[in-house]
Amino acid sequence: MLITLTCSEQMKTSSSQKSPGPLWKNDTFVGLCLAVAFVALVTGLLEARVALTETVGARQPLPVASTTFTHQDSYFRPVSYLGLVTAGRKATLGFELSGQIATFALREGDPVSMGQQLAALDTSALQARRRATAAELEQARTELELAQLKARRQQDLIATGAVSKEAFDDTRLRARALNSQVEAVAARLASIDIELEKSRLVAPYDGVISERFVYQGAVVSAGAPVLQLVELSNQEAQVGVPAALASTLEVGAPYSLKLRDRSIEAALLSIRPDVDPMTRTTLVVFAMPAQVNALDGEPLTLQYREPVTMRGGWLPMSALLEGQRGVWNVLRIEADGAQYHTVRESVEVLDIQGDRVFVRGTLATGDRVVANGVHRITPGTPVVLAEGS
Repeated sequence: MLITLTCSEQMKTSSSQKSPGPLWKNDTFVGLCLAVAFVALVTGLLEARVALTETVGARQPLPVASTTFTHQDSYFRPVSYLGLVTAGRKATLGFELSGQIATFALREGDPVSMGQQLAALDTSALQARRRATAAELEQARTELELAQLKARRQQDLIATGAVSKEAFDDTRLRARALNSQVEAVAARLASIDIELEKSRLVAPYDGVISERFVYQGAVVSAGAPVLQLVELSNQEAQVGVPAALASTLEVGAPYSLKLRDRSIEAALLSIRPDVDPMTRTTLVVFAMPAQVNALDGEPLTLQYREPVTMRGGWLPMSALLEGQRGVWNVLRIEADGAQYHTVRESVEVLDIQGDRVFVRGTLATGDRVVANGVHRITPGTPVVLAEGS
């Protein structure tokens, strides 16, 4: 400012004296004075801005939320393994005899009860054979009864000599032969009854028809699949897990399974002693709770917390500040007398779980770290701890 006033006075003096001289010398002197005045003005503004910034920064430290870093030697990592719901019993049913299916009214999804007839073969030929065999049995029984009566009479007449012993033996042995014939015909009749019973396909347990392979009127051979029956109770969950994990599981202990976004507790029934050559996993079997309504073959997952031996500590993900070349930074809060300011620390992210991260780096146990809002704070910024942090 003093330079500006001097230049102004000099210009007035030169103008009042009106001394003779070249015009270009006066113009050069005026331009030089203006340039010097401009530089002085800009310098003054910059100094005033710096002074104002320092004054405001010192007076208004930024309030921040903080968290305390704590080292630990291990942590638990949640893992999940895929499995399937399986029926307690699932069987493909068929007839033991060949023949034509006469009745088969059930469809896929129909529930059935144990002992209920599911399908039946045409038994007209068997019924005719049974009637003929029953008549033959009746005839054999009649002849047996007659021979037995004749043998008893001849036995009474042997003492009087009216009937020879040879005739009595013939009658007695004939009665014995007829008795064997009756038993043989009765056995054939029982066999026909068994065939008639096997001509009916009966549900061996309560369940639901999951699939049918033939329809009414079809001719099937013995043992051909007719339908598949699935038991809905006593369901199991089969999950493939690594062999190392299987060795740590305890039979009978409860474990957490996730089915349709629903967590359920299921007891471990058994662990298979082999490894699947395709998946390289061991099959573990869980008992599904009776109140869970699951479908056969429905996917589920085993939720497990796996221990990991690694030294580090947990921080909120919002405390991370991206650095250069893939390095992550955090802002440590350091006390400076009665005030606080931030210091940059480098960390390595080892695991991420939800909104928190497991890290290791230059932090020490007990260090306070800015928990969030790190995008508006630079290292060295004066801060004040927010209430409750």
